[in-house]
Amino acid sequence: MVKPSRGDFLAGISVALVLIPQALAYSKIAGVDPVHGLYAAVAAPIAGALIGSSPYLQTGPVAVTSLLTYGALTALDDPFSAQFALLAGLLAILVGLIRLAIGMVGAGPIAYLMSQPVVVSFTSAAAILILSSQLPGLLGADGGTGNPFLVALRALAQPEEWSWVSIVVGLVAMVAMIGGRKISPLFPGALVAVLATTTWSALTGYDGSTVGDIAARFTVETSLPWGDIPALIVPAVVIAVVGFAEPAAIARKYAAEDRTHWDSNKEFKGQGLANIASGIAGGYPVGGSFSRTALNRLGGATTRWSGAITGFAVLAIIPFAFVLAPLPTAVLSGLVIAAVYSLVDVTTPKLYWKWSKPQFGVALVTFVGTLLLAPRVEQGVLVGVGTALAVHLWREMKVNVPAKLEGDTLHIYPTGVLYFGSAPAVEREVNDLLAEHLEISRLVMHMGRLGRLDLTGALMLRDVVVEAKSSGVEVEVEGGKGHVAKIWSRVMNEPLLADRVD
Repeated sequence: MVKPSRGDFLAGISVALVLIPQALAYSKIAGVDPVHGLYAAVAAPIAGALIGSSPYLQTGPVAVTSLLTYGALTALDDPFSAQFALLAGLLAILVGLIRLAIGMVGAGPIAYLMSQPVVVSFTSAAAILILSSQLPGLLGADGGTGNPFLVALRALAQPEEWSWVSIVVGLVAMVAMIGGRKISPLFPGALVAVLATTTWSALTGYDGSTVGDIAARFTVETSLPWGDIPALIVPAVVIAVVGFAEPAAIARKYAAEDRTHWDSNKEFKGQGLANIASGIAGGYPVGGSFSRTALNRLGGATTRWSGAITGFAVLAIIPFAFVLAPLPTAVLSGLVIAAVYSLVDVTTPKLYWKWSKPQFGVALVTFVGTLLLAPRVEQGVLVGVGTALAVHLWREMKVNVPAKLEGDTLHIYPTGVLYFGSAPAVEREVNDLLAEHLEISRLVMHMGRLGRLDLTGALMLRDVVVEAKSSGVEVEVEGGKGHVAKIWSRVMNEPLLADRVD
């Protein structure tokens, strides 16, 4: 790894000033006390900088992964309890091990397997749930527990419980963060909001909900609930893959702009180490942050050292975290809302409707499923992936069989992907054509339009050939290249003829 540049130091420290308030805020989404967000903010950037492909990617607590963590653990224990935090640490280690394994076996391209409709719609639904989860905190009301969307509706329906002071300080935080971006991407609006409202709270004796004492003491977690591993495997796999979509998109975007190579396997390894370190240090699952990565690049970062510098900068500030005890929790809610609202994407699903109705259906099912299944949002992802696969298989089952009659010769052109799912339909269509043209004495099957042929499809075509020959019809099979020609030659023990008819 090359030596850090001056830009790495400046960028790393700048990101740390943004990461600290975000770590406090996102820990609320994950259902753990703020100190665990700080632990993750130290360990993850340092470990993630050891291995990785992108020189800009900033790793640490992020909104969507925090929501996935909350959803995965609510069925096992109560949020904000000590046991819940231990489960979050164990989940982070499992996520890290899975990502590390994916990178080590060279399966990094798995990051591209989730369809865009699933990713976009899940992210939008998750953002709505995150916004909903923060609304009661902003209003100073108690909406109860359960689905965050329903909790937010309950809080909205009880205006008599609202705290106007909480609303004002939360809105101030939102204005500082959003307005700060307009002033300059480097302006630490979140930090300014945190420091200003903490000072105000301490001076005025604010009696609303506050962060409270943050006693940060780094230790290696050794009492993790290892017996709960079976219950965490599926959520860990979902977080490992789904949570990687964001850092992958960020890293690929900047690699394309810089015209440099990006290695998904190395990035999986780096993200794996970051999660393992976060879990061991008392944190929870982490990912790559779009906003902090953009800030890192804009701040002059040139190597992965910038991430490590961010982690060490947070570590240096943590001993003074006790001064944040008077910070109103409404401020953290405001910061989350300001950071997440832009993730709600309305435009892209409209384009899906215009471009592909089936893919719009995939997006809609994923979106609605994620909202309805909350807080178990990882199940929404599984519903979306299952729907996408079902749509894909449905479309793949449609293999057209155009035909042309020339004298006593019938030419057929199977077109598409001929595999076990589409073979029965193709067999029926070919048999119907043969029954319709009893006068033919010759059948020519043109294989050149088949995109792929599996063993079941080849065996089906062999049966058609054998049956046609047994009825006195001369059969020729022509065309087909690459994999199609290879598997046909193996099944029939004879090569394909050159295709003489287009």
